[in-house]
Amino acid sequence: MKYTEEELQKFMKRAIELSEIGMDNNHGGPFGAVVVKNGEIVGEGYNLVTSSNDPTAHGEVTAIRNACKNLNTFDLSGCVLFTSCEPCPMCFSAIYWANIDEVFYGNDKHDARTAGFRDDFIYDELDKPADKRSKRMLQINREEAWQVFQKWIAKENKTMY
Repeated sequence: MKYTEEELQKFMKRAIELSEIGMDNNHGGPFGAVVVKNGEIVGEGYNLVTSSNDPTAHGEVTAIRNACKNLNTFDLSGCVLFTSCEPCPMCFSAIYWANIDEVFYGNDKHDARTAGFRDDFIYDELDKPADKRSKRMLQINREEAWQVFQKWIAKENKTMY
């Protein structure tokens, strides 16, 4: 769905408003997001990292979770995300896993770095081979783990995502 400039502004302003609400109420950092489908907000969220002790509770993730709950689906195809800041690597992945069609953002990753957020090191880590990352990542028990994947491959009544 194509949105007018007025609609784009309205949804982005709401995402920015949510970023300020979350920050002002000490829920977490200054990040807010809305998920829109067919011109209606179907999910909202702001950063809850520090108030919920959940490092995955970024604004985009909480908005995606809220939209999925409200729409009773894990597939947000046909939806658009408006977020106060360019998504970090985790949120970027969540957007793809949720099948969101488009993303509009306010601040970019350079603004986030200037504000003290440390996304850059994750981008750098993703480019390194597993054995060169700062966190130890070692593959073990692949044969046993692969057996479960083989059962998944053969499973007839599975829901793909």
